[in-house]
Amino acid sequence: MKAGLKLIGIGPGDLGLMTVDAIEAAAGSDHRFLEGYTATLPPEQEDLLESRIGPWTRLMRPDIEMPDELLRLARSSVVALLVVGDPMQATTHVDLLLRAKDAGLDTEMVPGISATTLAITLSGLQSYRFGRQVTLPFPYGDYLPVSPLKYILDNKSRNLHTLVLLDLDPTGLGVASPVHMSPAEAGEILLKMVEKYSVEDDSEIGAVEDVSDWPMIVLSDLGTRGSRVCSTNLRGISNVKGGRIHCLILPSSMDDLEQSSFDEMYVDD
Repeated sequence: MKAGLKLIGIGPGDLGLMTVDAIEAAAGSDHRFLEGYTATLPPEQEDLLESRIGPWTRLMRPDIEMPDELLRLARSSVVALLVVGDPMQATTHVDLLLRAKDAGLDTEMVPGISATTLAITLSGLQSYRFGRQVTLPFPYGDYLPVSPLKYILDNKSRNLHTLVLLDLDPTGLGVASPVHMSPAEAGEILLKMVEKYSVEDDSEIGAVEDVSDWPMIVLSDLGTRGSRVCSTNLRGISNVKGGRIHCLILPSSMDDLEQSSFDEMYVDD
């Protein structure tokens, strides 16, 4: 590539999971940018990144969603956008790739190991039994969307598990340093969604009764040496301490093998 845009997945956390192809593609680029708002590296791994690929600069949400400068650079040089995990897991990156192609630029995509894949693998649940993935957002002032809860309930109605990603941006703007939602905060937000949804739609109150007993799997710092997986319920999720970045799995009904795996990881509430 003489000039153009590369989207490069660098893996979920530990740079040891960054592929040889990703390292070579990034090191061979003229400009390297690390996208810093959809996911983040642990600080110590971020410090190592330059020694692997060369100097880099951080870009936040406005520079990716309004990529005029990024695309301008890519007209005359090779530009690498580094993404924690896999670059095509976020619609923002898909949109960027399409914009580059529409602008007549050469493009390349280097996949990376995704934390979403690791979450399903490490949960002990069967991959074919997962429904739609959801993101749990921070409330913004008085705004608290209940759509994530609706998707969870829809998955449960079809006897499907739900992978829940936790928001990193309490501002909703994608410009400040990420703030990682804790399991306890996620539990509180889910309960507030249940309360709001029950008030807004009386016909669904029965569907969300006894949510405090919902089984949950908490996955922390996936793809790092501090990776941890444990199971609890919504009532006991606040007892899950430690870790930097988390996601959740809300299982539907489990078969015997899945239930045994869940019970093995259980943290008393």
